Amino acid sequence: MLEVRNIQTYYGNIQALKNVSLTINEGEIVTLIGANGAGKSTTLMSICGVTPPRHGEIVFRGQPIQNLSAEKIVSLGICQVPEGRHIFPQMSVLENLEMGAYMRNDKAAIKSDIDYVFERFPILEQRRQQAGGTLSGGEQQMLAISRALLARPSLLLLDEPSLGLAPLIIKQIFEIVKKINVESNTTVFLVEQNANQALKIAHRGYVMENGAITLEDKAENLLSNEDVKKAYLGM
Repeated sequence: MLEVRNIQTYYGNIQALKNVSLTINEGEIVTLIGANGAGKSTTLMSICGVTPPRHGEIVFRGQPIQNLSAEKIVSLGICQVPEGRHIFPQMSVLENLEMGAYMRNDKAAIKSDIDYVFERFPILEQRRQQAGGTLSGGEQQMLAISRALLARPSLLLLDEPSLGLAPLIIKQIFEIVKKINVESNTTVFLVEQNANQALKIAHRGYVMENGAITLEDKAENLLSNEDVKKAYLGM
C-alpha cells in the first residue's frame, strides 16, 4: 500500500530523517517505535505532506505523493491523528466529527459513519453536544481518532495516541485501534513511545534512532528482542 524510499527530511539545515525506507501492506498494523526526538513524528509529517522530504520518494498505491499537498494526500485516503489530539475545543463533539467529513458530500453515509463511531465510543454519543475542549484526555483521543475515521481513510496514521493518558485508558485506546483495523480493514501506521503496547497489537514494527531505521521485524520478534527490551520495554 505504502512505500517510503530513502527519504531525507530537513528542518532548515538540520537533517531530521536520514534515508528512511519502510513499507506498509494493506490491512496491517505497522508500528514505528523509538525514543523521543528520534524522528518518528517527522516520518508521519513527511508521509502526509506537512513536512515534505527534500530527497527520496513516497509511493501510495503506486502513485508518488511526496510532492502533493496535504489536502490532496487526504483525498487519496491517508489521514493523520496528530500528537496532542488537536481537536476543535470550542466545537461540540458532533461538530468535530462533521469536520472530519468535510471533503465528503454523501450525507446518508456520513450519518451512518457517525452512528458507527458512537457505537464504538458510547461516551462520545453521551457527550455529542458537549464542547470538545471540556472532554477528558482519553475522550479527546477517542474524538480525534473518530474524526479521522469520518474521512474514511484507507491508511490511518496515529501519532502517539497514548500520550498523557492513564494506563487503563491507554489499554482501551489500543484495543479500539485493533478493532478499527479488523472491523473496517483500515490499515494503520502507529507511531508510539509506548513500545510494549504498540508491539502487542502490531503485525510488524520498525525501530528508529537519530532519524534512521535501525531494525525491522515482526512485532512478536521485536517484543522478544533483547536490545529492544533493554532500550524500549524497560526490561
